[in-house]
Amino acid sequence: MRRRGEATKSMVTISDVAKAVGVATSTVSRALTQPGRVSEIMRKRVESVAIELGYSPNPQARSLTSGRTQSMALLIPGATNPYFFDLIRGTQTEAKVRGYRHMLVDTEASAEIEATALAELPRVVDGVVLTGSRLTDSQLLEVSRRIPLVVVNREIEGVQSVVVDTSAAVAQALTYLASLGHTRTVFLGGPSDSWSSRRRWEALQRAAAQLKIDCVHIGPYMDMQSGAAAADAALHHGATACLFFNDMLAIGALRRFAERGVVVPRDISVVGCDDIFGADFCNPPLTTLTAPIDQVARIATDMLLTRLLGLPLPRQHEKVSAHLTVRQSTGTVPTKARRRSEAVRRA
Repeated sequence: MRRRGEATKSMVTISDVAKAVGVATSTVSRALTQPGRVSEIMRKRVESVAIELGYSPNPQARSLTSGRTQSMALLIPGATNPYFFDLIRGTQTEAKVRGYRHMLVDTEASAEIEATALAELPRVVDGVVLTGSRLTDSQLLEVSRRIPLVVVNREIEGVQSVVVDTSAAVAQALTYLASLGHTRTVFLGGPSDSWSSRRRWEALQRAAAQLKIDCVHIGPYMDMQSGAAAADAALHHGATACLFFNDMLAIGALRRFAERGVVVPRDISVVGCDDIFGADFCNPPLTTLTAPIDQVARIATDMLLTRLLGLPLPRQHEKVSAHLTVRQSTGTVPTKARRRSEAVRRA
């Protein structure tokens, strides 16, 4: 039972915690918001007393004294793209655990909207996690000088980043296709300003040279609606297997192939990238590159908030591996195509 005169949980202040611990309020503040600046013993004692008293920090009051908002923003190029679902969920969860509010900004894949948002955000948030940026490296470097910034799937010297390393995975995918007899492959690339698309194409070129098979770049393509055009282009080039920049494009292509009476994987094999929600129950289930996006989200948010707390960072850049997940959209090269390829080689 609470003693007479003791504050109720809703009334407990940082001063009450400081009085119970027997230290200054500034020490309690540091223990709760910048634990690296107090001893481990003090941090645990302050946290224990705060929990016992039912102390809950007021974000608005904290921002007035610290000059910080206790908020972070996640910028994505399209909120309807399933690829970003785990990124949104992961950053929200990590921010909540660390006592930060989470703001979601959809830049609509527009460099202008993105630039405007990044110019305005320093007034309302303490830091930003950014993915799918349409800005140049120099522009993002300038942004990082105005506000703490972590970019996802983009490497820029001087800017913190978390990257899904798909280089090994796309090489694995091409090797797998080659093992099925495919020698005429195409890469349906993403937006021309996509860093990830360029990196995947570079990795495919190296792998194709080692495997001594053809791999042609076609594109750029933007979204699922572009999947039909990408499918038509792959057929026009006589490819027996195609690798898509992402699953949205690949799923759009699957629909187009079905419309044209092209059976996947009997007539052509399809490989996507990202393993988004739905990739495993489209028709046919999509062979794709899989990466733990929720892990990427947690790492990026932790990097940002660690920096905001003034703690040393272990690394400026983090990489997360991807791997090939084989489903029913890939198969052996069609017999006619195999014979045609063999005839070309003999000639």
